[in-house]
Amino acid sequence: MKAVVMAGGEGTRLRPMTANQPKPLLPVVNRPIMEHVLRLLKRHGVTETVVTLQFLAALVRNYFGDGDELGMSLQYATEDVPLGTAGSVKNAADRLRDDRFLVISGDALTDIDLSDMVRFHRENGALITIGLKRVPNPLEFGIVIIDEAGRVQRFLEKPTWGQVFSDTVNTGVYVMEPEVLDHVASGEPVDWSSDVFPRLLASGAPIFGYVADGYWEDVGTHESYLKAQADALSGKVRLDIGGFELSPGVWVAESASVDPDATLKGPLLIGDYAKVEAGAELREYTVLGNNAVVREGAFLHRAVVHDNVYLGPGAHLRGCVVGKSTDIMTGARIEENAVIGDECVIEPEAYVSSGVKVYPFKTIEAGAVVNTSVIWESRGQRNLFGPRGVSGLVNVEITPELCVRLASAYATTLKKGAHVVTSRDASLAARALKRAVISALTASAINVLDLEAAPLPVARFHTARDSAAGGIALRTTAGDPQSVDIVIMDDRGADLPAGAQRKLERVFSRQEFRRAFPGEIAELHYPARVVEDYTHELLRRVDMSGIAGMKVVVDCAGGTSSLVLPTLLGRVGVEVLTVNARLDDASPTETLAERRRDLQRLSELVSSSRAAFGVRFDPVGERIALVDEMGQLIGEERALLVVLDLVAAERQGGQVALPVTTTRVAEQVCRFHGVQVQWTPTALDALTSAAAGEDMIFAGDGRGGFVVPEFSPAVDGLAAFMRLLGLVARTRLSLSQIDARIPEAKLLKRTVPTRWAAKGAVMRSVIEAVEASAEGHRIDTTDGVRVVGEDGSWVLIIPAATEPVTDLWAEAHDVDTAQALVERWARIVESGAS
Repeated sequence: MKAVVMAGGEGTRLRPMTANQPKPLLPVVNRPIMEHVLRLLKRHGVTETVVTLQFLAALVRNYFGDGDELGMSLQYATEDVPLGTAGSVKNAADRLRDDRFLVISGDALTDIDLSDMVRFHRENGALITIGLKRVPNPLEFGIVIIDEAGRVQRFLEKPTWGQVFSDTVNTGVYVMEPEVLDHVASGEPVDWSSDVFPRLLASGAPIFGYVADGYWEDVGTHESYLKAQADALSGKVRLDIGGFELSPGVWVAESASVDPDATLKGPLLIGDYAKVEAGAELREYTVLGNNAVVREGAFLHRAVVHDNVYLGPGAHLRGCVVGKSTDIMTGARIEENAVIGDECVIEPEAYVSSGVKVYPFKTIEAGAVVNTSVIWESRGQRNLFGPRGVSGLVNVEITPELCVRLASAYATTLKKGAHVVTSRDASLAARALKRAVISALTASAINVLDLEAAPLPVARFHTARDSAAGGIALRTTAGDPQSVDIVIMDDRGADLPAGAQRKLERVFSRQEFRRAFPGEIAELHYPARVVEDYTHELLRRVDMSGIAGMKVVVDCAGGTSSLVLPTLLGRVGVEVLTVNARLDDASPTETLAERRRDLQRLSELVSSSRAAFGVRFDPVGERIALVDEMGQLIGEERALLVVLDLVAAERQGGQVALPVTTTRVAEQVCRFHGVQVQWTPTALDALTSAAAGEDMIFAGDGRGGFVVPEFSPAVDGLAAFMRLLGLVARTRLSLSQIDARIPEAKLLKRTVPTRWAAKGAVMRSVIEAVEASAEGHRIDTTDGVRVVGEDGSWVLIIPAATEPVTDLWAEAHDVDTAQALVERWARIVESGAS
């Protein structure tokens, strides 16, 4: 039986360790990851192996040669361009036609029982058997669902947290029959998981999943790289560790020189010909490479040091990685999660801070304190994007330096000469940080159309209308005047979709930014008639008939909507009482108490002035709060139903887009008026993408955000207000009457604390609970897992994307049933997290 080892990976997330070597050659306990894979194959009797190569292929060939030193026979299949996981195997098809074969990744650490997996494959008569493993965080892997017999039911590649319904993932270890290769196109990029497997599954091919008990770690990040080293030293994975065990857990190569007065606290490994002097201290989970030198007084704890490294007297390394042939001089300190590339020099008393990455061939000067990475590198973070964009404390987390790097990363994803729209709210912080953004964009050959202070909907409108490649808007975080959000938009003016966010995050984490040549530095423009163009287009597209003489009360909240509303309302002939209609740069947002105070004042003004209704904008003009003609505040969820009823009653057809967390009372409202509901995931970009579809008449997120599809697919408080003016003017009912005729929703929400590492297991426990139930439940995985009962009651479970919690929604015909439902599934979530 032959094997295919896929070793073409570039390992971009592991840079700078992979800046000048391919990922399969990264050492784990002083041997390349791929060597551990080859030794595993040999233990299971597989000695004939084809190695697929692409990135820095010559380095892999030169290291392993023909495999004779390992007692194996190695052949190589090199790709001129990346062909994907299936395309690379197809590239070696002429050597695999005679018998079933194994496919295994050359850059994942594992001791899976390959012999048992082949037995499983043979006994089930499978065409393909996929090696599966249960992992704490399934986001970066392909999820696979199997039945009790092990037959594959479904695939999902690299899900979001809302799509996670299991923690069983594809390890990239496969047993295949040779006829599988007939289903792979030649010479073009093809992937097993996203292309071949789903197609074969749909045709009924026997594809099975083998859930492995052994160890498996996809060594794809710096964190997983350090974890793999620690697991190997702890014996969690069966590897051949060179050397002898000097004391429990202390492995020392036979040729190493360790002074008896050095302190060694295992588990740790000291490589061939390494030298450790008296007074040096090596502590738990340290790996010292071959030919490394550790001088007196040096301290290492959870440090991974590659070959030929010199550590001077008093050097201090903790939780870091040091590349080969690097010199760490006297008294230098390298802190947690820092990575030093190959052939660097860290001069005496230099301090490399936590998370810093130093690329190969760099010198850090004596006494320097390095807080940002070299070159163009910056410390990464768990999630760059949150629900409001890129958010953080002003001048602590969101600094001008970060804005430069973020804008540079964004520019790198765009073509030179493209145009980007920039805007801000009224705050001084947003004004200062936007200047950093503009500087980075123009320095990266991106032309900037700066709207200065403008409502976010106006910025979205001009991004789409002016054929810009995208936009960046800065605003104060709602309810937190100390923080700011950076909203990055695509060419439609919508928030970047998940795929584009991941692409930008990859560029940002590597910090390999594109720079313009002097003659390519781009221009900064200030477009004329920004407000007038927005106003003209809005009034042209939204039906404003019948509104003459209406009276409304408007609260601009001291935000940028005050720049547009005078022009907008002055052209439609309504009587308006306006409050807070000025830019308040000192208080660009408000606390919850201040918001309640202002809404109370708005309610009093509406009732005393006998207005048709009142509206309060958020500071960037994106969302609105409604007060009816009686002066009663309409809650956000009820406001969604009220506006939905108005739109549906007037249009009597079409579709509306609503997030899956919305009460199903919305379905009743739509059904009454002959309108259909399209349910979307909770992410805002999913809602706005759906709103751009055919025959859409309305969309809303239930948090004060409304979409007017005939004008724009973006959430737009100004457009929603103008549309509402026309709807209310043309109906014979007031907002309170419409609210009164809509049934009350019995929708409850609960948040259950959930460790990040347990989220996949939680969702698997939910699926298993449904499958074990005899109650006839139906599952909907539009976002998270929605469990629908025969009586129409439902519960929705979604792992939060940015917090260690799981969110639950439950709705039933009465509150008591809904309460019992949410409590029952909360217990299931809690048990799955334990």
